[in-house]
Amino acid sequence: MGIIVAILLAVLALIGMPLFAVMGGSSEALWLTHDQETLRHLRFIAPNVLDDRFAGSPILVTIPLFTFVGYLMAESKTPDRIVRASSAFFGWMPGGLAIVCIVASAFFTTLTGGSGVTIVAIGGLLYPALRKQGYPHEYALGLVTTGGSLGLLLPPSLPILVYALVAGIDFNVAFKAAAGPGIMIMVMLAIHAVYTGRKYNVPRAKPNFREMLDAIWLLKWELGVPLVILGGLGTGLTSIDESAALTAVYTLCIEVFVYKDLDLKKDVPRVAKASMGLAGAIILILSMANALINFVIDQRVPSRVLDAMLGLGLTETWQFLIVLNIFLLVLGMLMEGFSAILVAVPLILPFAARFNLQPFHLAVMFLLNLEIAYCAPPLGLNLFIASFRFEKPLVSLYRIVLPFTGILVVGLLIVMYIPKVSTIAVDGDIAKAYALAEKNKEAPREAWLLQCVQEDRSNPIPCTDADKKKWGADGSLNPYDPTGGSKDVVVQKDEPGMGPGDTSGSTGGDTDDDLFKQMMGAGSTGSGGTTSGDPNAGAPKDDMDDLFKQMMGAGSTGSTGSGSTGSGDTGSAPPATTSTTP
Repeated sequence: MGIIVAILLAVLALIGMPLFAVMGGSSEALWLTHDQETLRHLRFIAPNVLDDRFAGSPILVTIPLFTFVGYLMAESKTPDRIVRASSAFFGWMPGGLAIVCIVASAFFTTLTGGSGVTIVAIGGLLYPALRKQGYPHEYALGLVTTGGSLGLLLPPSLPILVYALVAGIDFNVAFKAAAGPGIMIMVMLAIHAVYTGRKYNVPRAKPNFREMLDAIWLLKWELGVPLVILGGLGTGLTSIDESAALTAVYTLCIEVFVYKDLDLKKDVPRVAKASMGLAGAIILILSMANALINFVIDQRVPSRVLDAMLGLGLTETWQFLIVLNIFLLVLGMLMEGFSAILVAVPLILPFAARFNLQPFHLAVMFLLNLEIAYCAPPLGLNLFIASFRFEKPLVSLYRIVLPFTGILVVGLLIVMYIPKVSTIAVDGDIAKAYALAEKNKEAPREAWLLQCVQEDRSNPIPCTDADKKKWGADGSLNPYDPTGGSKDVVVQKDEPGMGPGDTSGSTGGDTDDDLFKQMMGAGSTGSGGTTSGDPNAGAPKDDMDDLFKQMMGAGSTGSTGSGSTGSGDTGSAPPATTSTTP
């Protein structure tokens, strides 16, 4: 029955059913047709939606606020000011205007989180300028189409925040990890721009320091946006949702009251309505995706798929990386970016954990695949938007974007097989986590969370061979325990000066400790421990009676704590304290 439901929902999705309805309907249908009758209830779709990790996440507040900021900038004259400043600083270089397009597109996408908005706003301004300056038609169109997805790896990118929420990783660390690869991709495209500029002898403007100062002065208020976000997060003065709120208020004030590009009564309500429509759709899809994942986890779908892959001989990390990136590329072309994150991330995390991938390496690969998928033929989202915006046949864009897609693929291969590119910025955090754990004489679990993807983030396990040898494969060994015990074993020791079975020094004040030990299982006499003063103390029934009496307050010893049998009086003495040989 579940297979039939899945096929039906897949058909509905292909004919245009909204993604949130597909996910929500799948969750309801799959639980109601569960193999076990006791689990056929809709309440099982709720736990992953209502738990603190999702419902209590500050990123849910951040999404609509950052979306609002992006829409405010797109509707104002911010794109014009960005282009002017970029032209002033880079226009004199070989391929200068093309580099301007790369920088401006990345900066704008970072703030808006949407490739379509960037193509319309930045591409619409720069495509005619590129053509006028002498760049070939194919290059200019391919560049503005590709530029629409640049910036996804640069903080404070909204896709990074959504990925961090779904994958359960620290978004601050994710920002640091993704920045390096994001800049690397921009540099690779800039090198190609320099080559193109020289090849076609594109004229260059002379450096004009006065124009640089004027352009940067005009852009000064927009430059405050990333400073507000990253400054607050970097100094610890604000959390991510507080930074988003400050940024929204700041952007509204500068666009309405400083630049006066937008009218408070006429434009702001329209912009707010449009941005909240997009933000609401993202959050709704997030909720439905979490509900569906609850069923996927219950049925152990990732484990079954992984077992099938291993059965086919897919046992090496490099093999898995190839399959993973092909899957992500196809998914990114078929689905909008946020939807792809919500659908794919929970599915691939168990596989990544099995192959011991670093969480931020995986994040960068995932987001870079999205960048490629946006502009990759035949179904890249940017292709459709550019075709509509510049009135070009869709098929004609396929050949045009191939050189740019190839550059992005080279960048992806570098990230795939040189993980240090995406993890070098995280090494300092890992070292600090190890140092703190060493200082506290405890397992470096925070470091393990940063080092490799964990199947169970609430119980991280070692990632490296050295840590597995020191802490055990499951992290249960405790090398700081002189007895060599594990983290889950409670080792009972006799009080100083007391031999096994000697309770002569016990007083009424020890009953609480004894009760705790018995509740933890330390009061068992199966190992040969004896109880003074009670000839039947070895019987399990008496142990339970003593425990019950102490829990009810009957174990108080009053003024006499000695249970010694020397007196021969066992009738009036309180229950004796049990001591167990360690």
